[in-house]
Amino acid sequence: WGTESQQAFDEIMMGTYSLELKDMMKAFKEFMGPSNLMAYLTMMAIRLVEMHRVLKITGSLYLHCDPTASHYLKIVLDQVFGQKNMINEIVWQRTNTKSLQTRIFPNCHDIVLSYAKAERYQFHKVYTSYEQGYVDEFYKYTEEKTGRLYTLSDVTNPNKDRPNLTYTWKGVRRVWRWTKDKMEDMDKAGRLVYLKSGLPRYKRYLDEMPGVPASDTWTDIPPLGAHAKESLGFPTQKPVALLERIIQASSSEGDVVMDPFCGCGTATVAAEKLGRKWIGIDVTHLAISLIKKRIIDHFPDAKFVVVGEPRSLDDAQALFKQSAFQFEAWAVSLIGGQPYKSTGGGDTGMDGFLYFQDFQGNYHRIIIEVKGGGYQPKDVRSLAHVLQREESPMGILIALEPPTKGMLSAAAELGKWAIPGSRKSYPVMQIMTIQDFFDGKKPELPDTSETLKKAKREVREREKKKNQPKLPLVE
Repeated sequence: WGTESQQAFDEIMMGTYSLELKDMMKAFKEFMGPSNLMAYLTMMAIRLVEMHRVLKITGSLYLHCDPTASHYLKIVLDQVFGQKNMINEIVWQRTNTKSLQTRIFPNCHDIVLSYAKAERYQFHKVYTSYEQGYVDEFYKYTEEKTGRLYTLSDVTNPNKDRPNLTYTWKGVRRVWRWTKDKMEDMDKAGRLVYLKSGLPRYKRYLDEMPGVPASDTWTDIPPLGAHAKESLGFPTQKPVALLERIIQASSSEGDVVMDPFCGCGTATVAAEKLGRKWIGIDVTHLAISLIKKRIIDHFPDAKFVVVGEPRSLDDAQALFKQSAFQFEAWAVSLIGGQPYKSTGGGDTGMDGFLYFQDFQGNYHRIIIEVKGGGYQPKDVRSLAHVLQREESPMGILIALEPPTKGMLSAAAELGKWAIPGSRKSYPVMQIMTIQDFFDGKKPELPDTSETLKKAKREVREREKKKNQPKLPLVE
């Protein structure tokens, strides 16, 4: 609880919000006091009102939280959306049972609260895979020609009072499930299997079945482990499968998905993959640069616009004055780099990095250093020492100010580095200004599309060798 929390609370109490919301927030504060939880609920309340405002009449909202806050958020949502518009409380088993707990049942789940704006909200059934035990028990037969698994189903009708479906089929008279014409079609298609008694049975293939309708308890979407392929090292990153299920259930192709706390962009990636339009919001250029690279690497043809990034040299200078850290993250993103921030403290001499693979299959790291203020030839030499220390073949210095002749000479003296297994070579050191990027210039680089895939594992292994704390790629 601080100045921003108090300002948000005052805005709720004095703004054009509902009397019910004001009374509820007042009661919360009297009960909780100016605590961290109260700060969180105030922050969420003022934003949930805006989310409700912009939500389409056929839309719905999904809010992910842990059990320590879900019951409070439910009350806030009831006030903003209305109790009757609650759709589901979904339990997502995000981890397996931990044997370390001795005095409580292990906490293995999170809550996803789902609310609609009105009764007209979209909902499409989603299905989960059958358990192997069910498949083994019911789909016992394998078709010789195709290898497809199938089961045999009854083709008689449970309703015995159906004169139009009562007829004799190959010597057997029953009340059938289908008309005679459809029975003939099924027979011609090879979908009927006859028992010794002459009674037909319907051949139902496993691969034609949708699966089990998903319930409000999701145990089939595992969390992201440290070595998961899609893991980016972002602490609150969700599995793409979780967002895909939500988006598939509550929207159609071409609809708009908005994530107002998009972090590393899992919702935007899932929306792009499923053919939805999307809006992602985050306040840090660190997150924005990560999302941009993630979208570009996975969907090279995707078209999107970033609102709020510097568009001119004056904008860049203003960002640097506002926050040097934000400026560094934005500058690194100009070449698709991954921002770097060590937990060990101190200046490591690198603000970002890129990865590329040589023709012999080995991975190499390009070091990126960003300078917002004045810099000198010694800074070029300093970066050269970082390249040597990190065993990196190339470095890029990005700066607000144009380099001096001495700096350009110092960089040129480092020569070029030849990629093993090829005749291609690239400058060991390149200096780029922010104005260069606005002018459309780009550094000479090999293919660095492997950056997100390799960064996490490679950097952590290096940190372990140095006996330093593990490095989070993003904060």
